[in-house]
Amino acid sequence: MSRNRLLLGALVATTALAAGAAPVALADQEARESDRAVRQGLERLVTAHGFPSAMASVRERDGRTRFLAPRAGERVPVDGQVRIGSAGKMFVSAVVMQLVAEGKVDLDAPVETYLPGLVRGEGFDGREIAVHQLLQHTSGIPEYTDVVADDVLAIRHTHYEPHELLDVALARPRTVPQNEKTYYSNTNYVLAGLLVQRVTGRPLGEEITRRVIEPLGLRETYWPGVGEERIREAHPRGYVVKDGTRTDISDLDPSWAWSAGNLVASPSDLNKFLAALVGGRLVAPEQLARMQRTVEADRFPSTWHYGLGLMKIDLSCGGHAWGHGGDIDGYETRDAVTDDGRAATVVVTALPDSNEQVEAVNEVLDTALCAR
Repeated sequence: MSRNRLLLGALVATTALAAGAAPVALADQEARESDRAVRQGLERLVTAHGFPSAMASVRERDGRTRFLAPRAGERVPVDGQVRIGSAGKMFVSAVVMQLVAEGKVDLDAPVETYLPGLVRGEGFDGREIAVHQLLQHTSGIPEYTDVVADDVLAIRHTHYEPHELLDVALARPRTVPQNEKTYYSNTNYVLAGLLVQRVTGRPLGEEITRRVIEPLGLRETYWPGVGEERIREAHPRGYVVKDGTRTDISDLDPSWAWSAGNLVASPSDLNKFLAALVGGRLVAPEQLARMQRTVEADRFPSTWHYGLGLMKIDLSCGGHAWGHGGDIDGYETRDAVTDDGRAATVVVTALPDSNEQVEAVNEVLDTALCAR
């Protein structure tokens, strides 16, 4: 599906009057007063923190949506598609939770039940790791991405099968404790994806499409096909920034991320997904409550807590929101939804390389959720 999108060179806001409606451009003076701080934050991400471009989508509980972008930086398409990286873990977890509700998966059963003989390594064993530990990153299973994707420019056109990724991780010794707190490892979600395929007998991308994308009408969200390197619709260009030099990495084979983060979506689609998930329209109440049972998370802000593929984020204005950010070369996404249904997604078009940049992006998300 193709449609033209307005390329932005100025601050704009867009609104969708009903869930699923296409964004319609509005003049800046008609934008909500509460969006002013968000637009200023986006401007700072480009002018003070050096991101090539930035954008945000804010969704009210009634489905009205506004899209914001700064005057500074590269122009971006309204609600353009981006690679959402680890935000896709929410989609994988939602599918697993649906299988739990159907009686096909037991969260407390060992991984061995569904992937017999697969998880063996130095310091870890699938017979001693529960399914829920994969979704919460408490398994202690080693990471693979720091080996496979250490130089993403070198592998951007390389296709990987899931078991190749797993082989890298399983050859490494365990270096973190099991079942104490979240020690983030993308390998957990490679295993979760393989588990879904074993239980359903179908490809993971097909299950995510059938169970999540299509029922919610996420028209700008998709699982890339085998060897598909180009983002299908209008999108901001994503970059690798090294020593002040920008390299366009919008086109790449995302198979090295697979179930840990290869999905593509628009910011407004991601907000729509969040509202449906936390609003109880995608996962049964018992399973949603389990997703929202959190533990302390290593290497995350102290105000973030990890559930089963869903993070609880404490807000500066009080209360909290639920989401899961995503980093993949070219794009960083920060997204969350409050319990009363206000959702926001913030995107920058390069990965941060400093704590200051990380905090700046997180602050814009907090502002978008707190401004009323």
